[in-house]
Amino acid sequence: MRTWADYKNHVKAVSEEERRNMEEIEEVSDIVSSIIQRRQELGISQRALAERCGIPQSSVARIETLKTTPKLDTLVKLMQALNLKLQVSAVG
Repeated sequence: MRTWADYKNHVKAVSEEERRNMEEIEEVSDIVSSIIQRRQELGISQRALAERCGIPQSSVARIETLKTTPKLDTLVKLMQALNLKLQVSAVG
């Protein structure tokens, strides 16, 4: 089985496009990890979070397992329900 580090090294060696794809996946993963961590800190179930956001529990599960990428409006709903704030800043 390959590790995440092995995969990152492989992608860096393959192409610029794959490298960008990996960076996008990492960004989404970081955001989703923050959502999961906050939900667990607050002791909120996926079902309760979904109800607060007006979305199906299955959508929360798919987002948390990275099976789907949330649309911006869904992401904002999730973050507001968890008292999180999305901030955008320039890189570099």
